Amino acid sequence: MPRPRRRSDARATAAFLGALAVLAVLGILALQVGAYPVTPSELWAVLSGRAHGINATVIYAIRGPRILGAMLVGAALSSAGAAYQSLFRNPLVSPDILGVSSGAALGAVLGILLGLPVGAIEVASFAGGIAAMALVYGVAVAIRGHDPLMGSGVALVKFLADPENQLPAITFWLLGSLASFNRSDLMALAPPVAIGLVPLVLLRWRLDVMTLGDEEARALGVEVALLRLGIVASATLMTAAAVSVSGVVGWIGLVVPHLARLIVGPAFRRLLPLTAVLGAAFLLAVDTLARNAGGVEVPLGVLTAVLGTPVFLWLMAAARRVGS
Repeated sequence: MPRPRRRSDARATAAFLGALAVLAVLGILALQVGAYPVTPSELWAVLSGRAHGINATVIYAIRGPRILGAMLVGAALSSAGAAYQSLFRNPLVSPDILGVSSGAALGAVLGILLGLPVGAIEVASFAGGIAAMALVYGVAVAIRGHDPLMGSGVALVKFLADPENQLPAITFWLLGSLASFNRSDLMALAPPVAIGLVPLVLLRWRLDVMTLGDEEARALGVEVALLRLGIVASATLMTAAAVSVSGVVGWIGLVVPHLARLIVGPAFRRLLPLTAVLGAAFLLAVDTLARNAGGVEVPLGVLTAVLGTPVFLWLMAAARRVGS
């Protein structure tokens, strides 16, 4: 193995382990803070099985599922963003820009408008996200990767919604939140995220070859059309699954892959693991801040936009300095 590649792999491994450590610390902190604080000794008593009262209920029934949900949503959105950026060879691509998030949102708000149960709303969100990606991908030349159709559809549904009951629920959901996340949501979220993430891990080497261009990839034996379809389907499934339970949470799929790329470089086999862990840590930190910042929980979409915009500008400036 060439020495520069060995150094890059060692750096990627160190960054990945460091990100895991940060995620673990954030997880422990998130379990303790909230409207009902839990001290470190009480937390240890619950985790070691020596306490079974209200602290155990708070940890296992309320905060635990929400923390795992924030990790899964963050990992899914950031990994999908990294896959889209590598596949399209465009660092400014993300699930939001491609319209997947808006498509999933349209499916979900239609489900809310029709009074469907939670499970059906999640299915509608999956279908909306996949349909949006198919639409954008099929007519990319005409619409240039934006999602005006899906955004207009969401606006129309909001106009038709009952202003007393449905409209507040739709508006709050579109801002992004994990406030009502529970175990059933976690069970619904985990399988599609895993199904979408596994192909990205298995195909990470081929996706690196795709960055050379379609002709070069074909010359090296890669089935370009089939690989592109698989990557798009996997990333879209993860995005739709995340949006179906958390609402629209922007910027993660754009900012986190940039940060990971600045640390370990553009090679997807090194980029994907770090991106997933950083995305999980970022959204967990944002969600913990959202539920502790004041008397009323701040929507996730608002916080990710406030935090993501300056971070993204800083990352772009840092990337230009590195490239110059």
